[in-house]
Amino acid sequence: MTLAVEAIAPGATVAKIAYASQWRLLWLRFKRHRLAVIGLVLTCLVYFIALFAEIIAPADPERANSRFVYHPPQALHFIDTSAEGGWSLRPYVYAYTMKRDPATLKQLFVPDAGGRKTYLRFFGEGDAYQLWGVIPMNIHLLAPEKAGETFYLFGSDRLGRDMLSRVVYGARTTMSIGLVGVIISVVLGIFLGGISGYYGGKIDWVIQRLVEYILSLPTIPIWLALAAALPKGWSPILQYFTITAIISLVGWTELARVVRGRFLAMRAEPFVTAARLDGAREGRIIFRHMLPSLASHIIAAVSLAVPTMILAETALSFLGLGLQPPAISWGVLLKEAQNIRSIAAAPWVFIPGGAVILMVLSLNFVGDGLRDAADPYSQ
Repeated sequence: MTLAVEAIAPGATVAKIAYASQWRLLWLRFKRHRLAVIGLVLTCLVYFIALFAEIIAPADPERANSRFVYHPPQALHFIDTSAEGGWSLRPYVYAYTMKRDPATLKQLFVPDAGGRKTYLRFFGEGDAYQLWGVIPMNIHLLAPEKAGETFYLFGSDRLGRDMLSRVVYGARTTMSIGLVGVIISVVLGIFLGGISGYYGGKIDWVIQRLVEYILSLPTIPIWLALAAALPKGWSPILQYFTITAIISLVGWTELARVVRGRFLAMRAEPFVTAARLDGAREGRIIFRHMLPSLASHIIAAVSLAVPTMILAETALSFLGLGLQPPAISWGVLLKEAQNIRSIAAAPWVFIPGGAVILMVLSLNFVGDGLRDAADPYSQ
């Protein structure tokens, strides 16, 4: 337990003293970093969306419609002033009509001349799916009131597929690769770094030479070479786990060096010596006494490592060396924006890039906040 003295109000005669745990103090310091709190809220929101992607996505992400290729985004409205009796709170979008440019025969979408509206409803029935691949459902957060009608809040791609649905499904793949990749890196970093710092000697020498060798390799070329060696016929699931493993191969080295340094400093501390003299086993000393002292630093390192994993997956998939269709990730979706003609004709295909930027910034703010909160000397 840690002693914390609350601020004394003007005119007060007795100081109010309260006891707070280390985690409580960490949270109080973290809340002072406003950008970190905003980043945490956005990160939790995106992971929630990724968890319930099937419900939140308005349509099947693979459903193509040649009639609506590169359909522009439609604004969502909530107040319908044309309703009978005055107005109503019904979500709707204005319908578009497809026309051809008489000179170039280019397909164009213009608002319907009659102001036709497509009415939507919350938690309505739509395309069938299996929630988490197990529970059959057809309920979507937003669905057209009339069967057969379509709407595109984020526009559509070159095959007429709904971009919002694809971005939502892509969040699940990209964010989970970042999280799973970091978990693998953390386990390797803590295990090898802890062994290296606790035992020292030849074990330390071997592990540190391995770390130095991996750090000396150029990261991006190694990722590209390993990803290019993947067989093209592998299933999306196998590709997913392989890309995650490839991204995790380098990520553990920095954490391993940090853990090693801390263990070298702590193994001579009185509380470690007391535990050893008390007959505690080495596993208990490491996991019960030494690692908890690093918990805040490990959490900060994890939050700062997730953006790196997300960017790595996005870059590999964008270059065609990571996940491949029919897998859906933000990197795969960004391949649509590889040529300037696509961006000029349909700038909304770059929306996944905006999602990547938003999440990388949010996670970096969270990491900065945790790092400052874990540092007892930060102001």
